Amino acid sequence: MSAALYTRDILRLAVSIPHQQRLEKPDGSAELRSRTCGSVVAADVIVSDNGEIAELGMIISACALGQASAAILGAEAIGRTQSDIVKAQSGLHAFFDKRADSPGDWQNMDKLEAAREHKGRHAAILLPYDALVAALADAAERKAA
Repeated sequence: MSAALYTRDILRLAVSIPHQQRLEKPDGSAELRSRTCGSVVAADVIVSDNGEIAELGMIISACALGQASAAILGAEAIGRTQSDIVKAQSGLHAFFDKRADSPGDWQNMDKLEAAREHKGRHAAILLPYDALVAALADAAERKAA
């Protein structure tokens, strides 16, 4: 492990993931596994009538970077729309692909900057966002059905 990669801030975030539970009756759910690192994230959502995330549940089995990423997402997700989550996910992708100078403007996103040069860790960091986007898509499909 690189000391520069697993900073004290990353480790603090990794142990502070909010919403760590499955929801009893979610509007949408998804469980994704990273083929790169084996991390697993399950996400459940309840979406309000105006399209905002009202409740979130996540189960995270990932490295400290994946856990820190999930903590950042969990702290920001309530009250956000699918579009907001996709925008944050796209911003992270752009940062890791060196098409953006910052990983995003959410609180603590800057803590992920050290991972930019560690391509093998990008999948674990993006996985919580991917799972939440998939859970939101599942909620939209169920609502439309």
